[in-house]
Amino acid sequence: MKQSSIPNAKLTLLALAISAFGIGSTEFISVGLLPLITNDFGISLSTAGLTVSIYALGVTIGAPILTVLTSRLDRKKVLLLVMVIFIVGNLWVALAPTFSLLLIGRIISALAHGVFMSIAAVIAADVVAPDRRASAIAFMFTGLTLATVTGVPLGTFIGQVTDWRMSFIFIVIIGVIGLISNALLVPNNLPKSNPISLRDIGKVLSNLRMLLILFITAIGYGGVFVVYTYVSPILENHMGYSAQAIVVILVIYGIFVAVGNTLGGHFANSNPLRALVFSFIGLALALLGINLAFDSHIIGLMMVLLMGLFMFMNVPGLQLYAVQLSEKYVPSATAMASALNISAFNVGIFIGSYVGGLIVRHKSLEYTPLYGFLMVMVAASITLAWLVYENKKNAATTTFSKTN
Repeated sequence: MKQSSIPNAKLTLLALAISAFGIGSTEFISVGLLPLITNDFGISLSTAGLTVSIYALGVTIGAPILTVLTSRLDRKKVLLLVMVIFIVGNLWVALAPTFSLLLIGRIISALAHGVFMSIAAVIAADVVAPDRRASAIAFMFTGLTLATVTGVPLGTFIGQVTDWRMSFIFIVIIGVIGLISNALLVPNNLPKSNPISLRDIGKVLSNLRMLLILFITAIGYGGVFVVYTYVSPILENHMGYSAQAIVVILVIYGIFVAVGNTLGGHFANSNPLRALVFSFIGLALALLGINLAFDSHIIGLMMVLLMGLFMFMNVPGLQLYAVQLSEKYVPSATAMASALNISAFNVGIFIGSYVGGLIVRHKSLEYTPLYGFLMVMVAASITLAWLVYENKKNAATTTFSKTN
């Protein structure tokens, strides 16, 4: 798909961003509601953390499978269908009488998340010029970052002044707006994607470079969720902030995330690997800073906000590089590669939040930043080695071309 074939490309990106805002809001809304959910159902903090990890697992499974099942359908119809599923899932959560049923609702909405993000990333990259693809993906992901700026804090505030269930009614309303925006702003003449089969999963996973970027995505992106899943109790119980102050902090945190995501898209346009090394090292240092200032009222907060700055900075580069690698090494399975990388993001969320839960259950909350730091440093080290390898290979190719 060429940019010239879609004159309203900006409106298309806007519709995707609005829908991503709703999806981002529901993905992370339970982070601010953990204390309320814990009290309502009489469960432990680590059990309440399943609202994050189970959602991520649903996205992980749903993205590749539903991408296959919907690959022969019109893309706009798929977008509308997944938004309907998204609305149903969140309404289920809002009405769930037990915690087990709540988790089922989280899985339903997560299935919509997976297929939406895989399709949206491909559309966003295709409707702009090649040198703007990372920025286009970043703009689409702006919906997720704006969710951390306004959706999550506002949903948390609604839960605090009313009931946590009303927070999910709020998400349902956002989903309806997203459904309407897709219906009105996404063109009707979007071409169907190439048919995808489950065999495409094998094509992607049998390529070493694709496996490596999927692993880096999971570990590098997921490391922050060891801490972020429990950021509300960290701020309240260890850094001494009130529930009302945490809402304001989450707004500021979201602004830092939005800035970081935009910078990440800008840096990744020219060299995704180099941008990833920078963002991973910055994130690792922020997590280490939280570990060192865990009980500090001011410095601890500064480190949390720094974590927000680097939290999504790696997202555009990871998604762009996965698409670039697939176009070069598995061109017949690019859509599946995009879907699997979306799964890898959520594998990371699942691993990070699950590891955080284990740490909270068997050690204590204060150990979470250290384990997150170690996860991100693994990704940073592998990415740096990959960057060095690619630079040497390019230098050798350039030297060979000059001598011949």
